[in-house]
Amino acid sequence: MVVTVAYVRQQLSNLAHSGGSHKDQAEKYRATLDSILLSSGEELVDALKTFIEAIVNENVSLVISRQVLTDVSSRLLFLPDEISKAVSHYTLDKVQPRVISFEEQVASIRQHLADIYERNQNWREAANVLVGIPLETGQKQYTVDYKLETYLKIARLYLEDDDPVQAEAFINRASLLQAESKNEQLQIYYKVCYARVLDYRRKFIEAAQRYNELSYRSIIHEDERMTALRNALICTVLASAGQQRSRMLATLFKDERCQQLPAYSILEKMYLDRIIRRSELQEFEALLQPHQKACTIDGLGSTILDRAVIEHNLLSASKLYNNISFEELGALLDIPPTKAEKIASQMITEGRMNGYIDQIDSIVHFETRETLPTWDKQIQSLCYQVNQIIEKIAQTEPEWIAKAMDDQMVH
Repeated sequence: MVVTVAYVRQQLSNLAHSGGSHKDQAEKYRATLDSILLSSGEELVDALKTFIEAIVNENVSLVISRQVLTDVSSRLLFLPDEISKAVSHYTLDKVQPRVISFEEQVASIRQHLADIYERNQNWREAANVLVGIPLETGQKQYTVDYKLETYLKIARLYLEDDDPVQAEAFINRASLLQAESKNEQLQIYYKVCYARVLDYRRKFIEAAQRYNELSYRSIIHEDERMTALRNALICTVLASAGQQRSRMLATLFKDERCQQLPAYSILEKMYLDRIIRRSELQEFEALLQPHQKACTIDGLGSTILDRAVIEHNLLSASKLYNNISFEELGALLDIPPTKAEKIASQMITEGRMNGYIDQIDSIVHFETRETLPTWDKQIQSLCYQVNQIIEKIAQTEPEWIAKAMDDQMVH
């Protein structure tokens, strides 16, 4: 049966003049809605638009309008995306003048519309539709969890659309709510989104700390914990060299789970202050997301990874040499001498490396480092390597190692 617009108009006209209780009238509107839903294609869209226009009219009691519009919003879930999208937009336009009266229904339609856009990877459209829900300014009192979840969803959608600035604005709104929420799942969702925003905004060391914290949360699946740990490692490597990164490198290096990660060799070299060659970075580069491959804004044309590795190598050089010429430093870092001078000068100025620059003789002087901390680190490294050897022996020869341990106890 094809339900024409003329037929729908006739039915609605009859309803407008029929008496009966609110309950009876609402049932009649539902029956008309059900008959409309038997159509398809353009006829269905036109008939639904006619129906919606009639029910949100001020002549219809608000009690009935709300009930029937709630039914419409739940039926939209089962219609084909294109039809559902057209009817949803039409409904939002029609109720706009009286949106305060239909807040709950509008929020439901907007959530549904955002899901359609998200399925089709129209991230920005999906985010913009959700932004239209008046979470703070409306008459309806939304729960903390509903508001928190919606803000996090908007932030995630903006991230998918490569707009970390907008994403951060909504993460900041979520920050004000997350302390009030008792929902552990949402708390995790908040932490993941926050870490991703920091990552996109190139606040790598803060992102690494958040990712690392997530990697210990037992509520998260083991695979996702390892992904969080891998992200922590990647962000630590990309972070600017300095005290904070050194601490994070130490934390990750001591975490045995990191040995299973593909980027472990770079972590090891960085922690042990070894020079890293360009050729060693291919495997690591393959792990980077598009926003992590961007160029820095230092006017030197470096990628974020290049810059991080150059800074690391400079710090390593400062522990090997007392001084070095710009020419030799450039050769060591595989960059032009002027670029080496500029980066060294910046790191010294920012207090991330101890030393001074003699521009007349074109030499970088590294200030003498304390022997004890370096000695400690070398002992630590040796202990670590001995420990690794013992673990390998224990895996291949468990009986021999057990006997050796018993003998030690006896003696």
